[in-house]
Amino acid sequence: MSQRVTSRFSRTSLIRTRAAVLAAGMGASVALGAGVAAAADTTAASSAAGAVQAQAAAQAEAAKVQAAKAEKAAEARKAAAAKAAKAEKAAAVKKATAAKKKAAAAKKKAAAAKKKAAAAKKKAASWIDPVKSYKLSASFAQNGGMWASKHSGQDYAVPTGTPVLAAHGGTVVKAGGNGAGDGPAYGNAVVIKHGDKTYSQYAHLSSVNVKAGQVVKTGQKIASSGNTGNSSGPHLHFEIRTSPNYGSAVDPAKFLRSKGVQL
Repeated sequence: MSQRVTSRFSRTSLIRTRAAVLAAGMGASVALGAGVAAAADTTAASSAAGAVQAQAAAQAEAAKVQAAKAEKAAEARKAAAAKAAKAEKAAAVKKATAAKKKAAAAKKKAAAAKKKAAAAKKKAASWIDPVKSYKLSASFAQNGGMWASKHSGQDYAVPTGTPVLAAHGGTVVKAGGNGAGDGPAYGNAVVIKHGDKTYSQYAHLSSVNVKAGQVVKTGQKIASSGNTGNSSGPHLHFEIRTSPNYGSAVDPAKFLRSKGVQL
């Protein structure tokens, strides 16, 4: 009887012992699993944080590179703009210089043209026709019954009283009636000595406005035309001489043309 009780008791204790061991083992397993899970969570979190940091670092580096590129591009644009501005300024200076040179050349050319025109005008004004609004009549060396020999001058048909002008500046050497000493055929006359050793004579005058020794200018009125002396009608008899006296006349029309006067 006592042997059975002991046996039954022993089995019960063994079962309880095994259950306790099993429970302990399960607890240990659960604890170990929880620890492993916690460790795994920590590793994952650490890995994720590292990935985020790496990504952030990469993005920061990319942004830095991009900023450097942008800065370099801005500097390049600035340099290009400065170069373009410098080139534009140089072109403007070159253009202005060229324009200045062109203007100076044009000014020089205009001055030369003006000087030439002035010289031409002076030359043209050096000698003039002795009367205005005339009609040429008897010419130099023309034959006719009015003269003892050939005609010694050029006749300008004009009304009596027409102003007679000094064909060129000079000094009056003869003035008055009787051809101013050359004979009654000339009527009232004037003879002017010019600087080039040439003399001009004006005859058949109605009146004389100058006297011997008087200095006259080109174009100055010296007399009025008329019909005095050996004349068939109102006109001016004009001569160019190589001396103040009759007999030294040359072709006056040809002479005047050589001085630029258009008859």
